[in-house]
Amino acid sequence: MAEIADSSTQRARRAVVPAAGRGTRFLPLTKVVPKELAPIVSTPALEFVVAEAAANAVTDLLLVVGPGKDAIAEYFAPNPELEKALADKGDTEAIASIRRAAELLRVQQTLQPEPRGLGDAVAHAEQFAAGEAIAVLLPDDLIDDRDALLGTMLDVQAERGGVVIGLIDVPRADIGMYGSVAPVDGVDTSGDVIAIADLVEKPAPEQAPSTLAIIGRYVLPPEIFDALRRTEPGAKGEIQLTDAMRLLALDGVPVHGVVFRGRRYDTGNRLDYVKTVVQLAGRHPEIGAEFTTWLREYVSVSN
Repeated sequence: MAEIADSSTQRARRAVVPAAGRGTRFLPLTKVVPKELAPIVSTPALEFVVAEAAANAVTDLLLVVGPGKDAIAEYFAPNPELEKALADKGDTEAIASIRRAAELLRVQQTLQPEPRGLGDAVAHAEQFAAGEAIAVLLPDDLIDDRDALLGTMLDVQAERGGVVIGLIDVPRADIGMYGSVAPVDGVDTSGDVIAIADLVEKPAPEQAPSTLAIIGRYVLPPEIFDALRRTEPGAKGEIQLTDAMRLLALDGVPVHGVVFRGRRYDTGNRLDYVKTVVQLAGRHPEIGAEFTTWLREYVSVSN
């Protein structure tokens, strides 16, 4: 999902999608099905994120997966037997749907043996990055394809270098669920691109430097991998990406945030996942109109 951006040889062309978490909020489903493959109607959330990367001229993508997530590899792999069965029925539309994800861009996978934090997952992408800047997209965050975020971030990173992170403004009571940023003194925080002086992972609301929260979109310079090696385990014994980015900021590497004011869908917990399914089902080209009519009737009757 997200806008199609102009090509440039300076813009990052590689992206990483961490998908190694155990998904315990979605048990018992995630005992056998990776949370990233939980469907939004009939398309997994993961495919929406991969499509977003492809729409913004990313050509190569690395999935960082955990043990027991072979289904993710299978989702992107060809299935000749199924395709033949569909071809025998003349169902070309279904064939196109099962080929779609693999045709978006080049997809590779690497194993994160145990979930040791987002920073550790990104560290597994060092060889893949090949000394270039990389984008990181978290599959829990879906960005509406009518709104711009990743393309803007890639442009900002190409122009200014350093770290670029996606931000949203949240109520102060909620900031403890996110990483928070401290803008550079004197910076107009009403703008779309903000220079950042410091970052804090999940601060207490009263101690947060601002209400600007980090969401699941990052564009990172090659220096991030050295910073990750220098990052000590934080909360829950995990390597926090926010802490590594903070080290870069202290080293003088520029850090900018792109403030997103568009439509974002969260699939990280059960309630928000259900909200996302409802919202995107209403836009679905095949069932959207009928579903929306039914939903209005249902809400009216139930009230």
